[in-house]
Amino acid sequence: MEKIKRRTALASLGSLMTAPVLEKGEFVQAPYQIKKTTLKTDILVIGGGTAGVIAAIQAGRAGRKTILVENGSQLGGTTTTGGVAFPGIFFAWGKQVISGIGWELVQSAVAMNDDTLPNFSIPHGRNHPRHQVRLNGQLYALLIEEKCVEAGVQIRFYETPTKITPQKNGWLVQTMGKGVIAEITCNQLIDCTGNAFATSLAGFPVLREAETQPGTLMFQIGGYDLKTLDVKLIQQRYQEALAKGELVKADFRNNIVGLLRSAGDNISHVLGADATTSETHTVANLKGRKSLLDTLRFLRTLPGLEKTHLIDMQNETAVRETYRIDGHYKITHEDYVTGKMFDDSVSYSYYPIDVHDENGVVPDHLKEGIVPTVPLRALIPKNSRNFMVAGRCVSSDRLANSALRVQASCMGMGQAAGATAVLANLQNKTPLEVSMKDIRQLLEEHGGIVPKV
Repeated sequence: MEKIKRRTALASLGSLMTAPVLEKGEFVQAPYQIKKTTLKTDILVIGGGTAGVIAAIQAGRAGRKTILVENGSQLGGTTTTGGVAFPGIFFAWGKQVISGIGWELVQSAVAMNDDTLPNFSIPHGRNHPRHQVRLNGQLYALLIEEKCVEAGVQIRFYETPTKITPQKNGWLVQTMGKGVIAEITCNQLIDCTGNAFATSLAGFPVLREAETQPGTLMFQIGGYDLKTLDVKLIQQRYQEALAKGELVKADFRNNIVGLLRSAGDNISHVLGADATTSETHTVANLKGRKSLLDTLRFLRTLPGLEKTHLIDMQNETAVRETYRIDGHYKITHEDYVTGKMFDDSVSYSYYPIDVHDENGVVPDHLKEGIVPTVPLRALIPKNSRNFMVAGRCVSSDRLANSALRVQASCMGMGQAAGATAVLANLQNKTPLEVSMKDIRQLLEEHGGIVPKV
């Protein structure tokens, strides 16, 4: 009797799941069925973050059919969803070294928000944030989406690759999203996931450190007057809370006063933050939010901070370091700090060596006049064809990557990858076969600054 009841219940549940839905007075088929679609494109960019957006726009503006797959709800990655809305650095030693599509979009966001660019003619000294450009991140998200659409890029939000298979002249990529499975055939594939996720799915080796840099949850707090606070008392209570295990010193770099001074701007540290999979990113988000909530409750117990409140918080923890590709060339720390010029340099990078750990960060600034470059070979996995990367998964050692990973550098790499993929598609070649002369010419036609060998 029990088996019959269970069977009947399951049958009823099944009928509910497939029953027609009443819509505007008429029955229609239930919308929750998985739709399968087949697409074909010249260039597929996976990851719509800092580098991916620029790569896709470059490819679209150069006349190639381009699809951009992004597993989130908006473009821009670290700049928008991550909340690190201060890209840099575009100028080195009084001269612009990164321009092109990325700089165009940054300028558009500055102008539309009536913001002001830094005075790049004044040296930043040991305070490089002076040359970072403060943006309205959500406005930037709107503008870059518009530019992608104008360039003819097909954007596919909420999708992630599940299988990548080599074809005779390109790749077959299966993606899955809300209610859809897509099979996308492309000639050239660009991995801009930041985690080398597509590279790994395609079967190429990836590199990772035993211990990675902490992530950051960006937020803003208010409701207090810093000038009136008893800093000594706050420090004392903070140390007591650490000793009791109520707070963790690494969460805010053991600097509670620094947290109050910054009001939450780029001060959080989430140890072990990893954005590679939904599971690991979930853990990073939970850790970052718990740390913020615990600290907010603590602050509200202190004199002068009773009305401290949360003004804003990003949707997710931004991540600095996960996987990198094993490319045809690995950029070393020595390459970076000496500004090595390669025969196949396609873009510049400019930023101090910037490795975060549980104690914070002490940037190691470049010597005057040094401007590092990125070779094309570092954007191409070994033994690959019709495959490139751009962004922080560039082939590099850990120290070099700590500087290469920043937004302006990723924009430069993104445009270089997009231009190279366009030419490879047009000429029926793999990226390493495309002439540097052609790549540099196309980049300059679209406003890019190319290192002069």
